[in-house]
Amino acid sequence: MPFFERLVDAFYAGVATDDVLLPLYPEQPDLTGARHRLTLFLAQYWGGPTTYSDERGHPRLRMRHFPYLVGPAQRDRWLHHMGAAVAAVCDDPAVSDELMTYFVNTAERLTVEALHLRVAEVR
Repeated sequence: MPFFERLVDAFYAGVATDDVLLPLYPEQPDLTGARHRLTLFLAQYWGGPTTYSDERGHPRLRMRHFPYLVGPAQRDRWLHHMGAAVAAVCDDPAVSDELMTYFVNTAERLTVEALHLRVAEVR
């Protein structure tokens, strides 16, 4: 868990000053809850304890992110900060690559799904 705590702390240090991303966080400027949730989610996803699911149920990424406008600008800023966080805390290139592959794929999927769902709502 300490690795994911460092990763998430580095990530949210960038988010805290980002004019594109920060407005997406209902609790902002206090990102304590978001930090906690992301740390638990990542730890669980990568094989750690199931505390995230114990506290919040199934991750349901699409459902949890639907209320927020996650378009290409938000995706790109999110990936920028996560990429910087990975670079700052991970010194193993293979691990960095695996993390970033997951983050890019997930961010792209959430962005595309959010855009399709929003178009469907308008129709």
